[in-house]
Amino acid sequence: MKHLAMVVAACLAFASASVGQQTSDNLPASKEDVQKYLDLMHSRDTMTKMWEAMSKQIRQMTHEEYLKHKDKLPSDFEVQENRKLDEMIKAMPFEELEQAVVPVYQKHLTKADVDALIAFYSSPTGQKLITEMPAIVAESMQAAYPIMKKRMNAMIEHMQQEIAQRTKDSKPTTNQD
Repeated sequence: MKHLAMVVAACLAFASASVGQQTSDNLPASKEDVQKYLDLMHSRDTMTKMWEAMSKQIRQMTHEEYLKHKDKLPSDFEVQENRKLDEMIKAMPFEELEQAVVPVYQKHLTKADVDALIAFYSSPTGQKLITEMPAIVAESMQAAYPIMKKRMNAMIEHMQQEIAQRTKDSKPTTNQD
C-alpha cells in the first residue's frame, strides 16, 4: 500500500511539474520578438504608404462630393479638405501606433508564430510581399471603391428615407374638435 501511495505521489508530482512548464511552441512572444518582426516588415514605411493610398481614395470621394454639392459648398472646399488630410497624415504618430500594436501581437501570437513569420518575411518571397503590399492594397481599394460607393449610396438613401419617415411619424397631431 505504501508503495502504491508513493507511485501515485510521484505521478502527481511529475504531472504538476509538466503542466507548469511551457513548451517552446507556446511561449509568449516578447516585445523584442514582435519589434523585430515589425522592423522586418518595414511597418512604419508600410503604414505611411497605406495612408497615402487611402488618402487618394478620400481625395477622390471628396472631389465627387464637391461636384455633387458644389452649389452649396465654398469654391475652395476641396483645397481645404485636402489640406486637412495632408496635415492629418503629417501628424500621424506612426511610431506610437506601432508600439500600440505590439501587445496585440503578443496576445495573439506565440514566440514560435513570430519566429515563423520572421523566417517567412526574411525569404525572397516574403520580401517581395512586403514590397508589393502597398500597391496590392491601393489597387484592391481602387477595385473595391465602386462596389463600396454603390452600397454606401444605397445605405445613405435608405437612411434618409427612414429618417424622413420617422420624422413624419413623430410629428404631433393636432385635434381640431
